[in-house]
Amino acid sequence: MRIIGLAGWSGAGKTTLLTRLIPELRGRGLRVSTLKHAHHAFDVDQPGKDSFEHRAAGASQVLVASAKRWALMTEHRDAPEPALAELLTHLSPVDLVIIEGFKREAHPKIEVHRAANGKPWLHPEDPRIGLVASDVAPPPGAPAWVSLDDIPAIADAALRLAVDYR
Repeated sequence: MRIIGLAGWSGAGKTTLLTRLIPELRGRGLRVSTLKHAHHAFDVDQPGKDSFEHRAAGASQVLVASAKRWALMTEHRDAPEPALAELLTHLSPVDLVIIEGFKREAHPKIEVHRAANGKPWLHPEDPRIGLVASDVAPPPGAPAWVSLDDIPAIADAALRLAVDYR
């Protein structure tokens, strides 16, 4: 299994890029999974649903299954947030895992940058960024740059920069 990350500030277009990148990679015959870092208060469950009530009652894990999909929710309660390496062990083997977020973790990344955000570039502080995907050219000395709209080039770079995990 190989991994590559998309890193950028909120609103830079990471998810938009990811939803365009996955079909490109699948069209090349690759099996793709994603791992997304979410805000600490996120919840996939809803009050009033049985699974929510199971967790609220104290269940450590709740697995919800149907004919189309299954989801496993694990409560951390007072435990620290799991590290990226631990989370990756929960994924089934695929050709490529694209990690959205986890910008401070030590894995190869593509920086997603949108000028309108007004946020600083990440690559000067992170030597693991091997490509910048942006709507504007980065400053001199930046890694290679491609337009946010050049999905085939970003896919090529993702495959070139990805590293083996496991």
